[in-house]
Amino acid sequence: MYNIGMKREDSAGRPLTPVIIYTDGACSGNPGPGGWAAIIRAMDVEKEISGFDPDTTNNRMELTAALKALEFLNRPCSVDLYSDSAYLVSAFNEHWILNWKKRGWKNAAKMPVANQDLWEALWQEHLRHEVRWHKVKGHSDNEYNNRCDKMAVGEILRNT
Repeated sequence: MYNIGMKREDSAGRPLTPVIIYTDGACSGNPGPGGWAAIIRAMDVEKEISGFDPDTTNNRMELTAALKALEFLNRPCSVDLYSDSAYLVSAFNEHWILNWKKRGWKNAAKMPVANQDLWEALWQEHLRHEVRWHKVKGHSDNEYNNRCDKMAVGEILRNT
């Protein structure tokens, strides 16, 4: 896994709190109304967060779920983030995001990177925390991914 400047302590010298995050995004139509969800687990505490966007894409919801979960943490943490989005996980683990930044937020085809606003915010959170990005198979046997999917779909159902 990849992170710039892997840290073991926060700026005050305290060990980073280990956190496990599961995320998922959903969209009814693409584009269409969407939902995102995350389960945040730290120190024997579990928190669920979720939200809705009336006009979005599935990729935006996947990115938003990860961003909102990382932003939720009130101090730098050591994070294992699990997502079924190859787009999200590969951007960090395969260094796509570094290449996009180097090219002025252009992809390999020299076109503007989609969702640049979310990628820039995710990059800042990635630098704030020690994040390890993990790909999980969606709609499979991962209890937490399935719960996130249900929560994200529930946001769509409640808000449309």
